Amino acid sequence: MENDAATLQCPHENCQAANPLTHKFCQRCSTPLPKNYLWAVVEGQSLGNPGKILADRYLIVDKFVLLDTKPGLLTLTPELENLQIPRAYLRLIPYRLHVPQVHGVLPLTKDSPQREVLLLEKPPVMVDDTTQQVHLGSELTSAWRDATSMRQLNWLWQIAHLWQPLASEGVVSSLLDSYVLRTEGSLVRLLELRFDDATSPKLPQLGEFWQQLVANAKPAIGEFLDRVSLSLIQGEIHSSEQLITALDRGLAELGRSQTPTIKIITKTDTGPSRQRNEDACSPPSGTLVSKPPQPTALAIVCDGIGGHEGGNVASNLAIETIQQQVQQLTKVPYDHIDPSLLLNDLEKAVAMANDKISQRNDGENRQGRQRMGTTLVMALPVAHEMYITHVGDSRAYWITRQGCYQVTLDDDVASREVRLGYAIYREAVQQSSAGSLVQALGMGPSTSLHPTSARFMLDEDAVFLLTSDGLSDFDRVEEYWETEILPILLGEANIANVADRLVEIANSKNGHDNVTVALVHYQVQYWEPEITIKAVIPESYSAKTVDLASRGANTPVLSSQNHKTQVIEESQPAKTRQLPLQWIVPLLFVLAAGTGGFIIQQLRSKLSQSQVVSNPTPTPTPTVTATEPRKTLDQLSTDSVILTTKEITLPNQQLLPPKSFLKVISTDPNPKPPSGDFLVRVRVCTSTPASSQPSSPSKPGLKPGEEIPIEFSKLKSSGASVLGSGATNPCKPPTKSPVTQPSDTSQT
Repeated sequence: MENDAATLQCPHENCQAANPLTHKFCQRCSTPLPKNYLWAVVEGQSLGNPGKILADRYLIVDKFVLLDTKPGLLTLTPELENLQIPRAYLRLIPYRLHVPQVHGVLPLTKDSPQREVLLLEKPPVMVDDTTQQVHLGSELTSAWRDATSMRQLNWLWQIAHLWQPLASEGVVSSLLDSYVLRTEGSLVRLLELRFDDATSPKLPQLGEFWQQLVANAKPAIGEFLDRVSLSLIQGEIHSSEQLITALDRGLAELGRSQTPTIKIITKTDTGPSRQRNEDACSPPSGTLVSKPPQPTALAIVCDGIGGHEGGNVASNLAIETIQQQVQQLTKVPYDHIDPSLLLNDLEKAVAMANDKISQRNDGENRQGRQRMGTTLVMALPVAHEMYITHVGDSRAYWITRQGCYQVTLDDDVASREVRLGYAIYREAVQQSSAGSLVQALGMGPSTSLHPTSARFMLDEDAVFLLTSDGLSDFDRVEEYWETEILPILLGEANIANVADRLVEIANSKNGHDNVTVALVHYQVQYWEPEITIKAVIPESYSAKTVDLASRGANTPVLSSQNHKTQVIEESQPAKTRQLPLQWIVPLLFVLAAGTGGFIIQQLRSKLSQSQVVSNPTPTPTPTVTATEPRKTLDQLSTDSVILTTKEITLPNQQLLPPKSFLKVISTDPNPKPPSGDFLVRVRVCTSTPASSQPSSPSKPGLKPGEEIPIEFSKLKSSGASVLGSGATNPCKPPTKSPVTQPSDTSQT
């Protein structure tokens, strides 16, 4: 770094001692010293010579790589509205495993060509511990030749999953730029985002890029990749979902050459400041499970809500319910498992647990703080994949030899504010009620619950850590993963001893809450297959892409006070600074419902009121046979007829029930909504609420003939499909009678 005088300031607020850059712990107080390397988005030349310190804080390590020498301090930046920060970075926070996030802005001198430089944190930067030399992760095109066939296909699979979310933000060009497309072990990481020109790249251009990789592909997948890339170029593959399905099939073939061994250990503890343990875990605390010989390996961590009134009941009830459901799911041989269906089934299992807790709350007339609930995070390894499902702020981390990656995004106010493009995460978490949860199990019906499910391809040894916030608070995992968890992968530590050590760290360094951890050690033996796999191009897609950015947009707000999840009192504000408009309307409605109660109770009361409202005569829903042709939403056009499968909550709190038929009036590709989506304006043809879920006064249903705008991602996440030309068209031209003329809800 060519600056022997540079030091690293201890992040502990009561210490802040200066330490040599080579130290991992503070020489005065033994606090871990984080090495936060940042990527500077600079046009043209570098920021200066290595060794120079900018703004009395950022040490230039390489051309565009900086080291934050004062990691304990917040980044001082002006209001977001005054910055030239592309909001695409913020809205893509659900994909931060691949996309670097904004650290802050570095102001430059007046004579600089740029007034400010965007700083990105956690870029694909590798550090040699021996020499302290820093280098970027290899370009994918350079690392390609030396990768196994499993890894080569895994990289392409990740790119396919990133295509749609990056395209919706106008940055899909990033996936075609070999300079920013980097690798970090088995992961695809982006240095920065490349913004699309007026004409965004399409899938044929991705095919042309992949066609360049065919020559150096491993023999097992050479023919497969050639077929897939040509299908992209020729338009045979016309959606990212269809591409993912084709890649899934190829990975399943390669997965037969991979033999995994899995060990799971859990540990839960009441902690030094609590009288009762409301956390729960599966397997039971201290139990070691190995697969084989066990047929199923499932790890679950729950953090109960509700204090002595039932948080422990809710967490245990959730685990009991999910265990029963997953046992049934995993009886199916892997060759017969459809990944998209398994993701749906895992979410259904979570919904069933939610309803059992919620029904028990209602049956026991629990209100306010007496209402019990729980967060949840679970990991299910299946063959060469890991399935992660979570609700709330219990987290999952993925630890490899290259790094530690948080793979879940907390369902809290801070994350939602970043996801909507309103704040930088480092600043959002400092705001009042930043840790308030937007959803948890047991707080309402499953129709308003949105679990996040994702799956990850595994082609190397890894450890997945599931933990309640008793450990994850104050970045303890980020501080200690390298010294405590990495030794498992190096064969230097026993998994059970590591679990004990993590609980000890949580109790001694945090100590404010119960703590529960689960460690899933995935070991793999892989050999290159001698066969050549064949590509099968599906006519329609079956893979499920999860729109994490739109999850939980209209769910109730819970609170994390004193680092313990509780129901927030109605008199307490959910935010002290500006609230996003999307939250103000529903919160005003809730607060107007009465005083002295709680937000969750008011929402629950409104939902329960709907059970006694007389239902209007339902409009008959046309029967659609299984043989009727369907198309993907990517084939959407004016006059298309859409059939929904899940309930959709609109911004004006109206409900669009399942099995609604909608006729497309127009589409607006301009990214008007905060999510960066585009709007689809539709006419409601039929809208029949399910008898068990009647419309309520707070969320009125829609009438046939109404025209409404819907974000494309909401249609997609609802499982909607486009009826083919051979299907019976239930949408008739609207009557011109003034009585039934549809009202314009676009201004609502």
